[in-house]
Amino acid sequence: MVSKIFERFAPKLLAVTLGSEGMLLAENGVINKVIPTFAKEVFDVSGAGDTVIAALTLGLIGEQNFAEAAEFANLAAGVVVGKVGTATVLPEEILGLVN
Repeated sequence: MVSKIFERFAPKLLAVTLGSEGMLLAENGVINKVIPTFAKEVFDVSGAGDTVIAALTLGLIGEQNFAEAAEFANLAAGVVVGKVGTATVLPEEILGLVN
């Protein structure tokens, strides 16, 4: 799957969400790591992908490297899926996980 994405679109960085399996990270066509999911309880996955995209982008523009930004996005998505319905994550909720 990843090789076909790199062949067709040639992205420098690629993050693929894997649901309960976490997130795959690849750079320049090479798979670097799979981050296990952070979610402890899953009530609703609505908006989880949007959360990953937003948090990953925020991390990257905040000068985190790709792996750090993906870890941040994974935390944010883990919080969101633990809520019922389409939800948001507050900065305090993520900070509470890393402090």
